[in-house]
Amino acid sequence: MKENVIEILNTIHEAKEAIEINDMLGLKSAEEYRDLICVLNELVNEYVVYRTKKDKYLLLKNCPGIKIGKLTVNKKGFGFVILEKEDDLYIASDNLNGAIHDDVVLAEIIRNGVKKEGRILKILKREINDMVGEIVVKDNRMFVDLDDDKKDIDVVLKKESLENCVPGHKVVIKLIKELGPKRYLAEVTRILGHKDDPGIDILSIAYKYAIETEFNETVEKELVDIPTEVEKVDLVGRIDLTDKEIFTIDGSHTKDIDDAISLCYENGLYELGVHIADVSHYVKENTALGDTAMMRGTSCYLADTVIPMIPHKLSNGICSLNEGVIRLTMSCVMKIDKCGKVVNYDIFPSYIKSCKKMTYEAVNDIIMRDIVASGYEVFVPTLKKMNELAHILRKEKESRGYIDFDLDEAEIVQDCNGKAIDVVKREREDGEKLIEDFMIAANETVASHIYNMDLPFIYRVHGTPNNEKVDDFVNLVKLLGYDLQTRVTNLTPITMQKLLEELSDKEEFAILSSMLLRSMKKAEYSKDNIGHFGLASKAYTHFTSPIRRFPDLTVHRLLKKYLVEKDLSMSTINYYENALVEIAEHSSEKEVGSVNAERDVLDMKMAEYMESHVGEIYDGIISTVTNFGFFVELSNMVEGLVHVNTLKGDFYNYIPEKLALIGSNTKIQYRIGDKVRIKVIASSKATAMIDFEIIKEEKEKVQDGNQE
Repeated sequence: MKENVIEILNTIHEAKEAIEINDMLGLKSAEEYRDLICVLNELVNEYVVYRTKKDKYLLLKNCPGIKIGKLTVNKKGFGFVILEKEDDLYIASDNLNGAIHDDVVLAEIIRNGVKKEGRILKILKREINDMVGEIVVKDNRMFVDLDDDKKDIDVVLKKESLENCVPGHKVVIKLIKELGPKRYLAEVTRILGHKDDPGIDILSIAYKYAIETEFNETVEKELVDIPTEVEKVDLVGRIDLTDKEIFTIDGSHTKDIDDAISLCYENGLYELGVHIADVSHYVKENTALGDTAMMRGTSCYLADTVIPMIPHKLSNGICSLNEGVIRLTMSCVMKIDKCGKVVNYDIFPSYIKSCKKMTYEAVNDIIMRDIVASGYEVFVPTLKKMNELAHILRKEKESRGYIDFDLDEAEIVQDCNGKAIDVVKREREDGEKLIEDFMIAANETVASHIYNMDLPFIYRVHGTPNNEKVDDFVNLVKLLGYDLQTRVTNLTPITMQKLLEELSDKEEFAILSSMLLRSMKKAEYSKDNIGHFGLASKAYTHFTSPIRRFPDLTVHRLLKKYLVEKDLSMSTINYYENALVEIAEHSSEKEVGSVNAERDVLDMKMAEYMESHVGEIYDGIISTVTNFGFFVELSNMVEGLVHVNTLKGDFYNYIPEKLALIGSNTKIQYRIGDKVRIKVIASSKATAMIDFEIIKEEKEKVQDGNQE
């Protein structure tokens, strides 16, 4: 009967009562009607059919205003229901209806406009994994205060698991069973250390996102057989590049060096060599090292703490392209013309000996300021020629639509005890751009080669933005008083590029470019090549960082399988057709977890830094407006909340259509892009929240200026 019910409901687009569905099915007996009710209840529980408050039924897919998805809650109080193949649904904090972060929910759209908004109707599924918290004492009993305030649940700890715990310990807990709504029994599975111990704050966030910080015994046993120097037998079958001028350029503190570069110029062609650490030689499939690398998916860079994808003996040792030692590599050598087109190339296993470990600071001084540090003199001509090629490559990318948002990034400066003592903007000059341009060229060349062979592969893809989201962004810009000339009816990379160019001279450019970036889809890994919209690339992959990204390691394995071993058998092709789907999905998920952990550490460290600046006054710009207040970003990228309750002298209403808070009597507006002066009134490392208060006189002055 279930199939018949679905078939009938699929023909209607308005909710029907059970008796009406009974008649449409031609059922006659009371027994058949009871069976129908049971089937309808099953379909409701399976989220195939939606039951209205008036006990009417409709196929969920035929309910345009009802959506199912996973809820992600922002630390700012609101959330989004993540929907497949359509824009995420914004959920205000007062519309969460008891749902918590990571719940699968049924949501109803309550407003379409600049921002599609909804409310949670029902929690369909709750998955809660291991969590991190702090042991606290209340009424002479130990409790755990969860770090993740998105998880709005009560936890009762088993007494026997608290044996070695003391107040202030950061612990990992495992939920055992549900005792009631939002109430769980749990046990402590690991004590991370005391909250005041150096590094425990970052370690706690890593465990919150299930990022493993230690390698198991099986991995440690396999490491025993990993050499500390390249053995002669490993050089067989590889091209010797040790006599070439090859060097690396990285941050001054980088220890896991996975890319080196070389350049020759002859007969009007640049011969660019991108030489990547051959991690796949040591980290093989069906080994503990290989399984762990896949499970982790990526290295995590949390402030000055690195949690590697592969053990340090590999990442900082035998795989790292350290200066003056032989290392195994996979090389992509490209001949590039003066227009930035790759006219010929070769991809092959090799071995190199890096001439020098260069830093971005020293390279930028050479190519931008003609300042040459000691030991760099002999490399100056090559570096300047490389910069020349990098500009050519960038111009070629821009001509086809490459989108460079060039967003500022914050960097935390810590003391020897791991305490944040400053927040600065990360510099991105020609040296950083040079490496980026060279790596993009290699990634595109490798991806195009395998794509043209029509073989299973893993791509880095970035889909075309949703027209509705871009339209919403354009409407927002118009609300700010700007009339854009660029038409967004046919979205191409060139379109987005022109939008950025139009906004580049606006005072709110940093905020607007960030919002435009958020209107685009996220890049991810996929077996299916749909191209990379942001790079305006027809085929793109990640080949250049196998020490820290599992997809790159997978690409190296595939290159060896196809190009070196010449294994194009159907069994190999069929294997990768299936395996790459899981690898791509898992790698994308682990990347999201790592990015979220990095963001949480940044927020936490910013709050730690601002704890010593409470009472100080700063100028900033409004970056986000919500119904409970607005967030202000300072020049050092620190962001804090001005709660609506702190706005004195008037009652402020949130107007979603204008993304603004507007005073009922004064009509003073606070909206995105406004410059304001604030005082820091509170900051908490524990909650990773910073509170600001508007200095009212300054806002009135700004407001009056706008009216003139």
